[in-house]
Amino acid sequence: MISSHLLSKSVLSALIVIAYAVILAPVVTVVAISFFDQGIISFPPDGLTLRWFVNAWARREFTQGLIMSLELALIATAIGVPLGTLAAYGLNRGRFRGKGVISTLLLGPLAVPAIIMGTALYIFYIRAEAIIDQTIVGTTAGLVAAHVLLTIPWTVRLVAASMEGVDLRVEEAAANLGAPPVVVAWRITLPMLRSGIVAASMFSFIQSFENLELSLLLIGPGKITLPVAMLNYLEFKIDPTLAAVGTIQILLIGVLMLVTDRYVKLSRVL
Repeated sequence: MISSHLLSKSVLSALIVIAYAVILAPVVTVVAISFFDQGIISFPPDGLTLRWFVNAWARREFTQGLIMSLELALIATAIGVPLGTLAAYGLNRGRFRGKGVISTLLLGPLAVPAIIMGTALYIFYIRAEAIIDQTIVGTTAGLVAAHVLLTIPWTVRLVAASMEGVDLRVEEAAANLGAPPVVVAWRITLPMLRSGIVAASMFSFIQSFENLELSLLLIGPGKITLPVAMLNYLEFKIDPTLAAVGTIQILLIGVLMLVTDRYVKLSRVL
């Protein structure tokens, strides 16, 4: 009995190690290739170098794309997270007909492939342009609106999950002591939802920053995001420069997650 238990535990541990190896293998490969010396990727490398990071920094499309992606992600997060938080609050506390339909509608983009969502938004924008006689495709406002649609579902999902652990008696006690509903929401409810809101902000930022499909279809002339810049570069060259850009992205996202987890334990929300 003991040996069988130990064998099962060993097999489970081995499967966990294999699963982590499969998940981390692409990340490790990208980081390793970014330091390869040769322009044509091959293994083993001829040597190690940092020149691909220098090349990435020297190329204007990557620096402009990085700035554009950061600005777009910040704006989309700043708009989408408050809207998603209000929606999650209304769905959790509200008692009205059609709540299930609205919840499904808000969470629907999580189940729709990004390329289909991008194509649908492009067609919708084209038809809207014909009705209102205003340009939408290729504008910053149109791109921001599309990225906000990426942030709202993540916010609703994470904040709604965080609200499941909120003790309603604390809010009721504050209300019984004379606190107005606005004060209860600001001083009691929002602090208790802090972990969910912070996690939603982080995931919303990452989803917007890394998005390719929406940006590729809705980007305008003279404007380019980092994922689109990487795709354009890939059409003409295949060298470790893209791996260097990918390593920088991995580093930025990793730092963001570590800082977020430092103040809000993500394991409590996810």
